[in-house]
Amino acid sequence: MSRVAAIDCGTNSIRLLIADLQSGSAGGQLRDVHREMRIVRLGQGVDATGEFAPDAIARTRGALADYAALLSAHRVERVRMVATSAARDVANRDVFFAMTADVLGAVIPGSVAEVITGAEEAELSFRGAVGELDSAGAPFVVVDLGGGSTEIVLGGGSAGRGAVASYSADIGCVRLTERCLHSDPPTPEEVAAARQLVRERLDVALQVVPVEHARTWVGLAGTMTTLSALAQNMTTYDAAAIHLSRVCSSDLLAVCDRLIGMTRMQRVALPPMHEGRADVIGGGAIVVQELARELRTRAGIDELTVSEHDILDGIALSIAG
Repeated sequence: MSRVAAIDCGTNSIRLLIADLQSGSAGGQLRDVHREMRIVRLGQGVDATGEFAPDAIARTRGALADYAALLSAHRVERVRMVATSAARDVANRDVFFAMTADVLGAVIPGSVAEVITGAEEAELSFRGAVGELDSAGAPFVVVDLGGGSTEIVLGGGSAGRGAVASYSADIGCVRLTERCLHSDPPTPEEVAAARQLVRERLDVALQVVPVEHARTWVGLAGTMTTLSALAQNMTTYDAAAIHLSRVCSSDLLAVCDRLIGMTRMQRVALPPMHEGRADVIGGGAIVVQELARELRTRAGIDELTVSEHDILDGIALSIAG
């Protein structure tokens, strides 16, 4: 048993998992010690400028410094920090690496963030998501909808079987919002343009990932968990009730329609909504709607299973090898 930490730094949020890891022949088991998420919007403007903004780096540094203090307080032995879509796309990522080395290295010498490929991100997300799922539901199509990209992964989920096909599409909720959804609320023309972009990206992705073989759709990350909370009419965000919850397609599409048509302030007023997600979840809802329609047409899937366990759990498990 060892105490490990996983840090996932994405386009919109930075998240921490501290867990006790029991290594074993199946790759290890985790017992949560602490989970936390901060909205830092590291990918602010990256789609337009190709660089991290100084204030985005500063926000991320502040959150990471707090995480480093938690690593020390919980006596973490090993940490792995990964950066995903935003860090793959920028010209000045050396600034980001230097910052992470400075902050993490002060607690666990030699620690620094690593940028992973879309394929690696997909594999880690799949590994983290399917560990608790009944293999009778396999094959699974796991969708990790982030700020800068959306990973679509098909795999078996039973012991010893991981992802068999994956694709990383650059249609995350932040990227789509910055590119297409400029009004508050977005105009019908903006929504139509966003849908067209999503459909183009999904056409390519679904040529690579044969989702017609899937039996179960599993959704990960903040857009998906928030949609589940809203579908369940939660008055406060309840992670335990969201984890492995099932949302039928009709309820899912209805919640997405509501969000797309709302102003930012209307979304903020929704009880389970994180304020830092309110301005971009409309873009995420468009991605979810188009995915739901494709999966119903191609695989006959009419339900979304939402998991609170995702790439963070995959990162932590990867420390065991």
